[in-house]
Amino acid sequence: MKKYILWLILGTSVGLISCSKSDFEDAYAQPNTLNETTLEKQFAGVLTSNLDYTMYRYGNYFITLQNTCLPWTQAVGVINTNGRYVPGAAAIGGRWQNYYTFVAQYKDLLRVYNTLSPEEQAAKKIYIIAATIFYYDQSQKQVDLHGDIPWSQAGLLSTNDGNYQASYAKYDRADSIYTKMLDDLKGYADELNAMVIDPAVATILKSQDFINNGNIELWKKYCNSLRLRMLMRVSGVAAFQSRVSQEISAILSDPSKYPLILTNDDNALIRVYNLNSVNVGGGTVSGINNGTDVGVNASFYRGLYGWGGGDVPSKAMIDLMNTSQDPRLRVMFQPGDSTKGKYVGLDPTQNQTVQQNTYNAAKVSRYNYSTLTYNLNLPGILIDASEVNFLLAEYYLNAGNDSKAKSAYENGVRQSIAYYYWLRANSSDNSQGAVASATASEIANYLADAHISWGAATSRQAKLSLIATQKWINYSVLEPIESWTEQRRLKLPELTFLPDNANSLQKLPPNRWTYPTNESSFNTKNYDEVKDKDNLTTKIFWDVK
Repeated sequence: MKKYILWLILGTSVGLISCSKSDFEDAYAQPNTLNETTLEKQFAGVLTSNLDYTMYRYGNYFITLQNTCLPWTQAVGVINTNGRYVPGAAAIGGRWQNYYTFVAQYKDLLRVYNTLSPEEQAAKKIYIIAATIFYYDQSQKQVDLHGDIPWSQAGLLSTNDGNYQASYAKYDRADSIYTKMLDDLKGYADELNAMVIDPAVATILKSQDFINNGNIELWKKYCNSLRLRMLMRVSGVAAFQSRVSQEISAILSDPSKYPLILTNDDNALIRVYNLNSVNVGGGTVSGINNGTDVGVNASFYRGLYGWGGGDVPSKAMIDLMNTSQDPRLRVMFQPGDSTKGKYVGLDPTQNQTVQQNTYNAAKVSRYNYSTLTYNLNLPGILIDASEVNFLLAEYYLNAGNDSKAKSAYENGVRQSIAYYYWLRANSSDNSQGAVASATASEIANYLADAHISWGAATSRQAKLSLIATQKWINYSVLEPIESWTEQRRLKLPELTFLPDNANSLQKLPPNRWTYPTNESSFNTKNYDEVKDKDNLTTKIFWDVK
């Protein structure tokens, strides 16, 4: 298992867009050797190839997220350096390259599937459906960051027999990608209900599937929850509104056919099974303790501790949680060395010198070591119950069903609280000692607080702000891309940023990421079709407020 996972990663994982001619030739000197793989191996390769950006590894967190989405969402408080609202080349390029490595794996999965007999295809269709659900989840994020991206024709180098000239891909429109993904996910939701898995296939799938362990019911929930997320994302776009209403109504009217992730037991996560290894396809890839950085969470732990404010919360989040006596406060954060037991966030409106002095004097809190930053058992979140409930709350609010909106909102809060305490209970670290569990009365008091209470909000906008704020707290440092996306879509919660007046082009957080510079150099013809959109001010199509 180790050998073929490594072979998959090294032999087929190559970015197809931001590459030079030599990159293609070196990676695909013998493209016909790709025929040696199997559908099962390729499925494991698809899931594995994206671990660097679904888990909390150093490059993802510090090079990419810490320099883009995390400070722009104020999940963390960071020093106000010049150029802080411009995503750097390393942040953009690393994730772009990894995504197209992932795309290549997925397209090879389809290629292998198409070589099977009709009987084999029917028996093993579950591999395509499960991989595509995961692929669409990650593709949605890529669209939400950039807008139009190379997609339908990307990742076809092996299909094109190593012809790199034929493999430079056109850019698909962002809204057309969403449409295609929603069409397919709707079909898969129906197909999963009618699917009967051969016992032999089910046994192998369980060993290959480290997201849902071959549990078809959980794949149904992941599929429909992803549909809900994407439908709500486009709910403000006139061309999608009829579809949004019809499809979400259909999902909610038949929960047995279209189940959702509504409790933490059903969360779509990539879990850590062994601190010395990563469970992949029934085998293991070792690395957490041997310094190779193949392991799932080791570099998050090594890097966050003491890294330039990377684990310091923002003042806005801490102040709200203090005021409302949020039960998550003590499990998500820990007081700073000089805060006298109090929770204090870094103020983003202060100048750089004041912030640096505050940080150096340890007068700010940190994200909790035992719950998060020392926790080697920290799973990668794909979609969780809290998010799904908050999406439902917004849907019901828009539909004028206040009682159901309230119920979904409060369920989302309860699931979020439970999830953070679950992370602590399952932590690999106990450096911060035991933490008192959140009590029923504590949670009830929190939901009744004037700043949190559904009933205390007297307008639709105020209630939408409650939902958005709870999403923001729940996402925190764990899901910054989704958090930044929802903040751009809803323009909530309302956060204050200090303008970067030293930068004449971008004084506040941008609307999108730009494309890597290699695109204009190597994929020139296709890039020229979208270059007018390639700036920080162009909005993603769903950003209509």
